[in-house]
Amino acid sequence: MSNKILFIVFLLIPTFILAQGKDTKESAAKHAFVGVKTCGMCHKSEKQGEQLGIWEKSKHANAYKSLETAEADSVAKAKGFDTPAVKTEACLKCHAIGYNVDKSLLEKHFDVTQGVQCETCHGAGGDYKNMKIMKDKKLAIANGLQIHENLKEFCTTCHNSDSPYYKKDQNIDKMWQQIKHDIPQGK
Repeated sequence: MSNKILFIVFLLIPTFILAQGKDTKESAAKHAFVGVKTCGMCHKSEKQGEQLGIWEKSKHANAYKSLETAEADSVAKAKGFDTPAVKTEACLKCHAIGYNVDKSLLEKHFDVTQGVQCETCHGAGGDYKNMKIMKDKKLAIANGLQIHENLKEFCTTCHNSDSPYYKKDQNIDKMWQQIKHDIPQGK
């Protein structure tokens, strides 16, 4: 009898391990995008570093809209694309978020036309948007929040030589100062 039990356990262990890995990968891919309106509800106050206002005044807020221009279409055409810039993957990948995900992952207030928004840098917020989770940094990270320790590395995923507006002498630290939106210490 005990040999049968061991045999069954050995059969089930690999299945259990595979199922756990599959669940982890699937849940990582299922964070919903909530949009600037949802994030901004809490991230607009002085206590929160006026993050929404900083974003609203940034070029990131208009990144998608910049693709809707004749100039952007001209740049896309010069790069060899037959589609308008606003429909070109090579442009969208740095000017928008959520344009290429299953629509079920886009919550009611999400708007792709808001360009490079909160979730572009901080990950889809559907599972960390709640105050209880946001107050616990480790829990927020476990639920999809992304915090980038190396800004230069992260920012250059878009601000690089693939961009038609790339400048070899660009200064990521200086660029960061224009959009810096940390939560003030002690608040």
